[in-house]
Amino acid sequence: MENDNIYYATGKRKSSIAKTWIKPGNGNITVNNRSLNDYFLLSSARELLESPLLLTDNNGKFDIKITVLGGGIMGQAGAVRHGITKALVLANPELRGVLKKAGFLTRDARIKERDKYGQKGARANYQFSKR
Repeated sequence: MENDNIYYATGKRKSSIAKTWIKPGNGNITVNNRSLNDYFLLSSARELLESPLLLTDNNGKFDIKITVLGGGIMGQAGAVRHGITKALVLANPELRGVLKKAGFLTRDARIKERDKYGQKGARANYQFSKR
């Protein structure tokens, strides 16, 4: 969706969903109406979500507004990275090859396996007794 150079994309990881809007600007990143450093206290989470910007030399060129929900801190950071990557490709389709080669366009489909009916968990079973 394009409106006055605003690009929207949805990123997902585990049970987290990140709605991402990017527009040309001076590098302000807000997550759930808070600054990036206030929301993601872990530096590794901040590095993860900024990696597509650094890879494509777009750090400080876009204002990014993110709404993220569900999951934990690293799952949310992964969802944000996926959303930023998809929005960057919408903004500049020439970046697709670089981002795809780095693996940022692929949604990490690993999710928690469901508990099985009549058992303790996803893989844990009750011990079998023949007698």
